[in-house]
Amino acid sequence: MLDELSIRNLGVIAEAQLPLSPGLTCVTGETGAGKTMVVAGLGLLFGGRNSRAPQSVEKTRLEGRLRVDQGGKELRRILEEADAETEDDGTVLLARSISPEGRSRAWVGGRSVPLGTLGDVGTACLSVHGQSDQMRLLGAPEQRGALDRFGGPGLAAALEEYQGLFHSLQEARGELEKLVADAERAERETAELREGLAAVEAVDPAPGEEEELAAEARRLENSETLRRAVQGASEIMSGDDAAGVLGAIDAAASAAGLLQAEADHDEVLGALAERISEASTLLSETAVDLSSYLDDLGSDPGRLEQIYERQASFKSLFRRFAPDIDGVLAWAEEARNRLERFENSEELIARAREEAARLETETTASAEELRRRRTEAAEAFSGRVSTELKELAMPHAEVTAEVRPRSAGKGTLDLSVGGSEAGLAADGADEVEILLRPHPGAPPAPLHKGASGGELSRVMLAIEVVFAGVSSPPVLVFDEVDAGVGGQAATAIGQCLAALARRHQVVVVTHLPQVAAFADTHLVVSKDTSGTVTTSGVSSVADVDRARELARMLAGMPDSHLGVAHAEELLAQAAKAKASTV
Repeated sequence: MLDELSIRNLGVIAEAQLPLSPGLTCVTGETGAGKTMVVAGLGLLFGGRNSRAPQSVEKTRLEGRLRVDQGGKELRRILEEADAETEDDGTVLLARSISPEGRSRAWVGGRSVPLGTLGDVGTACLSVHGQSDQMRLLGAPEQRGALDRFGGPGLAAALEEYQGLFHSLQEARGELEKLVADAERAERETAELREGLAAVEAVDPAPGEEEELAAEARRLENSETLRRAVQGASEIMSGDDAAGVLGAIDAAASAAGLLQAEADHDEVLGALAERISEASTLLSETAVDLSSYLDDLGSDPGRLEQIYERQASFKSLFRRFAPDIDGVLAWAEEARNRLERFENSEELIARAREEAARLETETTASAEELRRRRTEAAEAFSGRVSTELKELAMPHAEVTAEVRPRSAGKGTLDLSVGGSEAGLAADGADEVEILLRPHPGAPPAPLHKGASGGELSRVMLAIEVVFAGVSSPPVLVFDEVDAGVGGQAATAIGQCLAALARRHQVVVVTHLPQVAAFADTHLVVSKDTSGTVTTSGVSSVADVDRARELARMLAGMPDSHLGVAHAEELLAQAAKAKASTV
């Protein structure tokens, strides 16, 4: 329950303090005085859409004091998560400021919080109904949502189970479609992969082979120059016996012998002789290697041609698969793995089809159970709303909530539910429509076709009264939901709101004196025009002042003795009616 609401710089209201008491609070005032600013202030305080403050003021500020003990477990959970401080009297202070640029700040229990936290608090404790809500009630999704809300925990659980299965079915069907599409692509890819693997296996490259062949090709391409170089080096090392020319090997051996002969006289010469001897041995071994190199050095044109052909086959693989042999071998390994997966696609598709079929069966069964619960709820809903309408001066009216299968093709997917094809969506397989028969003899018609403005207002109020007995937040706000109503119907609405206020805190913005007469607290929004500036204030009225306000609402004559007498009579009748229903 809200104890009070403070508004500063919102629309035409410069500053106002609204005392909000238990029971029924009615807000009245002349047209244009700013009555709807009270509802707008409540909406903004509880996280409503950001509204820019007037450019002439620094900021808009809204404050409210909420009684925690009447808000339920959800409200206490939200306040605990926000680390909000509760006052000693069991209330918590809510606040919001809006800058002229539209920036918002929010506080709960003295703690700065995200704006969404105010919205969560509002969802837990407040419900606002205006003429726009009546228009929304004309839409099929809103009517289905209203019935589901009326159905209570059982229907909510059935809807939650259905939605879980429906989403799982969508995922399973999506996976099946993907696997089938992959399998279709696999038929094309398989041939390409097998042909590619055959090409790689025909060449059968080995790691490092490319470099080895390149080195061999260079030797064969330069075999003559290599041969001349090796032969020249061999001649230098071996010498020419016929010409008496010593080669490097013999010369080194001769030099070592000369030094060794004098080693007894100087040990240094012995060490040098040993080093030259080692060099001579190394030269001898190298000469043998050069001779072997010459023996192995071939100039076979056939072998060089084979290398060229092998290198050409490598280049063909490089153009198709990768820039080098290692890349080609990696591609071949991945291709083998993909072929193996493709070979298992039929098994994967079969399993996916089986899972989708299982989920289809469970989803359709769940949709049937949801429809059954909706049908039961619709029967009870229709009876209770029709009963409430009788109390709202529509004694012969009947409301019927009709549940029927959604036509195939109008949902996300089509399945057989209850023996007939239906379009399934996340909200089930049903269409829900609320029909009104205003009087006997009139055919039931959808609300947007069969209800006048006043009748729609009373249907909306009757539905809210029915919800109040099922699951409604503790604070209900109505913004001129009595539009288009007058006379006896207006008195009936006042009685209905007063009865509703015995279980909830009800705030009503009204233009009907018959409704305002039932208020436990009566607030008047009055405007003051000074030059070009119009401002409004809010005050609580009682006794004579209240009778004067009702006289103004009745005939525009707040100072008329007859008007005030009529207003006092209206107040007395309302008090009597309230006492008789206690």
